Amino acid sequence: MAQGTDGMRRRHFLAGGAAAGGAALLTGTGLAAPAAAADEAGAAAAAAEPVTVVTPADKRYADLVRGWNQRWVAAPERVVLAETTAQVVQAVQKAVAGGKRLTVRGGGHCWEDWVFNPEVRVILDMTKMNKVTYDPRMNAIAVEAGAQLLNVYERMYRTWGVVVPAGMCFQVGAGGHVSGGGWGLLCRQLGLVVDHLYAVEVVTVAADGTARAIVATREADDPHRELWWAHTGGGGGNFGVITRFWFRSPGATGTDPAALLPQPPAEVLVSAVAWPWAEMTEARFTRLVKNYGDWHAKHLRPGTPNDNLVSMLALNHRSNGYIGLITQADATVPDAERVLDDFLAAMTAGLDLAHVPLSTPMGELPAMPELAEPRRMPWLQAARYLGTTNATLNDPSLKGDFKSAYYRTAMPDAHIAAFYRHLGDDLVNPTASVLLSSFGGQVNAVAPDATAAPHREAAYKAAWMIWWTDPADEPRSLRWIREFFHGVYADTGGVPVPNAVTDGCYVNYPDIDLHDPAYNRSGVPWYTLYYKHAYPRLQQVKAKYDPTDVFRHSQSVRAAKP
Repeated sequence: MAQGTDGMRRRHFLAGGAAAGGAALLTGTGLAAPAAAADEAGAAAAAAEPVTVVTPADKRYADLVRGWNQRWVAAPERVVLAETTAQVVQAVQKAVAGGKRLTVRGGGHCWEDWVFNPEVRVILDMTKMNKVTYDPRMNAIAVEAGAQLLNVYERMYRTWGVVVPAGMCFQVGAGGHVSGGGWGLLCRQLGLVVDHLYAVEVVTVAADGTARAIVATREADDPHRELWWAHTGGGGGNFGVITRFWFRSPGATGTDPAALLPQPPAEVLVSAVAWPWAEMTEARFTRLVKNYGDWHAKHLRPGTPNDNLVSMLALNHRSNGYIGLITQADATVPDAERVLDDFLAAMTAGLDLAHVPLSTPMGELPAMPELAEPRRMPWLQAARYLGTTNATLNDPSLKGDFKSAYYRTAMPDAHIAAFYRHLGDDLVNPTASVLLSSFGGQVNAVAPDATAAPHREAAYKAAWMIWWTDPADEPRSLRWIREFFHGVYADTGGVPVPNAVTDGCYVNYPDIDLHDPAYNRSGVPWYTLYYKHAYPRLQQVKAKYDPTDVFRHSQSVRAAKP
């Protein structure tokens, strides 16, 4: 943690995040009066039901005050496990009335301490609110925001044969993931998950301290449409407690749930290959990274067969032993094998080093030696395989630090040289890596201001990651990732500022260092790195729906001044 950041962490921490709906207090949705009245009656009944509350005396407490990243452990007075929207409203109202700082756990996958903060007094745990259902009143598929992504895929696909193009890691909660814009292995083919978001339910707090649930839709005449828009990339914990999403693709017609969202490919081709670090000269490393960036910059625009392919280049530290490339392509499109073969040929063009099977775990990815030759797999099987089989991803003892950048072009030589230098230094940690992953295709088909996810012109993104267990390893690990990341962007003040080459950072990979002047010397604030041109509009939403700044953390949206 940077010098001077601790105080900021203590002063600002999350009060909001991901939750999931049950019976709702629906406001401004255009629902018929009888339906709204029925919802309110249901909410009143739900409110009378006892809510599970865990205190420090409960044996469950130690497990419920920490998430995926073991760096962050809270010590709240209580953990409230809500099951309905009405109970969320109650929990928020009680915390506000008592002057208690509230944070909200959705899937527990937050990379920073925005949920599990030392000063939080109440954690609202939404993991019991995980239903995925068809809502005939909204004519959309409803996903409670505590649902984890693999469960969302299982329910949607097994029941209706449809999908939302959300993330790969199985235990990510829908609330934070969707509200941050989302990214997944189907993004080039189907866009971002928010491109299919029809409505969102949010528990907000008015200027007089009253908590209420609001449903905001993308309908042009919805008075709360801006609240919907803010949750299409504006990040979690900024405006209220997300309790439920409704998904229906733009242009979908009829009332059959099987026709309201896109279908994933019945089968996909999955390929996994690696190159040994022992033979990776700087020239070879440069060629490989250049090839990856060139292909994605060339195929940024949608409308070609290459939309059906997504890939991840795992630039692992030398101590891992290998650099890996994982590719997934729709196996049902014409000439699918050729699409994949052409990509692999482009990746290895000019590279005088043969690839080998991917036989070691790489960051969040498992070893996949059996996929050295592309294999056809049913889509859901592939989603489960890639999302659940990595030991690092599932190790409950690990602590980590993470950073991100978007690229619009092939990586400049100076950046690649810094990558090669830091990935080849004397650190001994096989988890240390940078994962380059596909963007573009159908992501690029949506205008940058249509949603609050502004990085539509990016061709690919980079995610820095390092894990450790022993507290003694933390200083060295943090020093390595900071020197690496901020060193790459030394010419632009230490961060990937939006320009012709880079395009800022991904809010779902939050990085507290972005607002520390010791690391960000660019003059470009953290909120521009995350939100670009969308930030002033997000500030207006903040001012309207959270005027007293109940829902805040160290990098939350600040309300626009009157």
